[in-house]
Amino acid sequence: MKQEIMLTGKVALITGGGTGLGLAIAREMAEMGAEVVLAGRRLEVLEKARAELGEHAHAIQADITEFDKLPGLVERIEREIGPLDILVNNAGIQVRRPMDEFVPEDFLSLYKTHGVAAFMLTQAAAHGMKARGRGSIIFISSLSTVIGMTMLQPYTMAKSAVAGLVRSLANELSPYGVRVNSLNPGFVDTDMLRYSNSIEPGREQKILSRTPMGRMAQPKEIGMAAAFLASDAASFVTGIDLRVDGGLPSVF
Repeated sequence: MKQEIMLTGKVALITGGGTGLGLAIAREMAEMGAEVVLAGRRLEVLEKARAELGEHAHAIQADITEFDKLPGLVERIEREIGPLDILVNNAGIQVRRPMDEFVPEDFLSLYKTHGVAAFMLTQAAAHGMKARGRGSIIFISSLSTVIGMTMLQPYTMAKSAVAGLVRSLANELSPYGVRVNSLNPGFVDTDMLRYSNSIEPGREQKILSRTPMGRMAQPKEIGMAAAFLASDAASFVTGIDLRVDGGLPSVF
């Protein structure tokens, strides 16, 4: 298994790779030998992350909601770095409010980013993967798809759409040797979670009390799970939603 778990010689594109879970995933994949491409809107953030990760990291400024530019993004990576083996659809946005305060634009913007943009980038990446007969595509899912989390209805709707999209893509692409899975993190100790907890008194204790392992996940733990899904050690794994959540129940 030691050989199969390594990512040496593989090229991975990670959207939203400059911070948070995206950076944690990039860090683990780089340590396993992959050439990692960090894509995002803020070049200065990407460059800082690239410098931290070292010689196997690359930074490309890109907005995944600019759909017409996504084929060019994939073409540039394959021309300058190498054939794309791994795509991690991690970039996302979140709006958190009481349900009475949401407006239609909240739903449309989240669906555009999490659903349409991720699909269009997957479409662009899958073209070469199918021709080469290999590839691993990972969507970052959310516990909001399985737990009734409050004040997150647009986000929940968008991520639930992604769950169905993963199953559909897995059925269509797996015969070509391209695996499609989602990774469903539990509550991870990141800046975003700490902010969410700060604006809702008692939320952190509620999370800890309902997580059987009694703690938050560390970003590295999510990164390692993503690296596994991307590797040949998961060569017969497709169409799953891998929950890395410390045993959270289905009702929160």
